[in-house]
Amino acid sequence: MLVDRIIGAFTFRKGVYAEVEQDAAFSTTAWILVVVVAFFNQLGAAASPNLTGWLIGAAVGTVIAVVAFALGAFVVNLVGRAAYNAEVNFDEMVRTLGLAYVWQIVGAIGIVAAFSPALSGVTTLAVAVAAVLGLIAWLVATKEALDLAWLHTIVTVIIGWLVFASIVVAGNIVLSNLGLGVPVV
Repeated sequence: MLVDRIIGAFTFRKGVYAEVEQDAAFSTTAWILVVVVAFFNQLGAAASPNLTGWLIGAAVGTVIAVVAFALGAFVVNLVGRAAYNAEVNFDEMVRTLGLAYVWQIVGAIGIVAAFSPALSGVTTLAVAVAAVLGLIAWLVATKEALDLAWLHTIVTVIIGWLVFASIVVAGNIVLSNLGLGVPVV
């Protein structure tokens, strides 16, 4: 069942988000998905020949990514309810956005660039495309959870996603300056 839901997220099947929104038992699974996906994403983002720095960077980066996700989901929930009177709670947002977060797993391919720098251009492009597709997944998930018009959904997600992205970028800059990740230019 989980695999079907993940495939549904990768194929933008909106019904899967409506399903997990109503499935209170999926809350724990959604958080586990976010943590596991964030860890693999950070393994790719922090990839380095320095194994110790790589693993520490991935672990700290995972914590930052999970906090960023939680705050992003909180903001989407808050904006949806406050600005558009959406009937949703934080757990429902976590379930839907947590499932949409599976797109971040593509970041794990950054590991390849650590061992073959010639492939870094390809991996960077793949990660960028996955980030855009992940944003689209957030839009579909939020549309299902908030039941808003598309314009309101887009505004809500962009605000939440900017919070999420700002925290991740700031965290990556800090990790980079500590020598625990790839240099951020």
